[in-house]
Amino acid sequence: MGNPLQSRTLAQLRTRTSEKWRRYPEDVLPVWVAEMDVPLAEPVAQALTEAIARGDTGYPMATDYLEALADFATRRWGWTPDVDHARLVPDVMIGIVEVLKLVTGDGDAVVLNPPVYPPFFDFVAGADRRVVEAPLGADHRLDIEALDRAFAEAVAGGRRAAYLLCSPQNPTGTVHTRDELRTVAGLADRYGVRVVVDEIHAPLVHPGATFVPYLSVPGGERGFTLLSASKAWNLAGVKAAVAVAGPAAAADLARMPKVAGDGASHLGVIAHSAALRYGEPWLDALLAGLDQNRHLLGALLAEHLPEVSYRPPDGTYLAWLDCRALNLPGDPAEVFLDRGRVALVPGPDFGTGGAGHARFNLATSAEIITEAVRRMAAARG
Repeated sequence: MGNPLQSRTLAQLRTRTSEKWRRYPEDVLPVWVAEMDVPLAEPVAQALTEAIARGDTGYPMATDYLEALADFATRRWGWTPDVDHARLVPDVMIGIVEVLKLVTGDGDAVVLNPPVYPPFFDFVAGADRRVVEAPLGADHRLDIEALDRAFAEAVAGGRRAAYLLCSPQNPTGTVHTRDELRTVAGLADRYGVRVVVDEIHAPLVHPGATFVPYLSVPGGERGFTLLSASKAWNLAGVKAAVAVAGPAAAADLARMPKVAGDGASHLGVIAHSAALRYGEPWLDALLAGLDQNRHLLGALLAEHLPEVSYRPPDGTYLAWLDCRALNLPGDPAEVFLDRGRVALVPGPDFGTGGAGHARFNLATSAEIITEAVRRMAAARG
């Protein structure tokens, strides 16, 4: 199977009407939002086409999705989620909010590890919860001492608290180890903090790293995880996700109102189920292409922007660029956009530790990555 990332030209991509390609004028090269420049995996396209042909556009049934996810997780990670402890939700972020409502109340704390996916801040605030930060270390890994302090602060006064963990981590691409997750579980148990894990990038882990499902870790039984096929198969436009509870959290998940899952798309369920059941060859080809791209970006930066610090991500298709040594006159992403006509995500959007950084989307062709770096280098002046 060919590299899906090399199957669309820039001209073809510019005919798309999604946010990635319509947010900015046509002279801007978009390497920002987490959409991939790929065709649909053939099993997914076929499943959607057949559903449209038979008029199968009603309300979703979760069963096939839950079973497909359990089978995929067993094959890929050696972990089998209990479908009786899983619920369909519209997408990962809405599922996270619904789980937070189950285990915390208004004004309670949610611990985050910035720099981290910007909607974490927005959705936590929108749910009337407050953020307590435990920033990542300089190595982009969990700082356990900072996490200990944050947990203590979060539960002060006998308040309930949750920990929203991004695994694999967005934007740094860090893949948390089994030992790190075991430590998290022990710390959460000691403080009574409930762990909620966004594992949307779980299928996107590169050679040299291993994804470990949080609920497979001893001590994680009181936790929750949110999973979806949307990132790995580029299915954000057909929404569906799954919330899974550990054995000791199943009773909590059972309290989630049925309406919490009503926003999931039936076509989404069909597409995600097909991806998980039949889309692994396509996923493997994608991962091979992403592996090439993460190293290509490193080589290009070394040649054209050697001041930029970059560690190839162990997971995701997102690159976290430390541009502070460029000494640009303003936020790097703004300079690259204004002067170079290339769009990245500004680092400050990710919270503490984001200043002077920018996030670069690797899920595109080698030609687009090369042109983006060329423009960024020209923008430096």
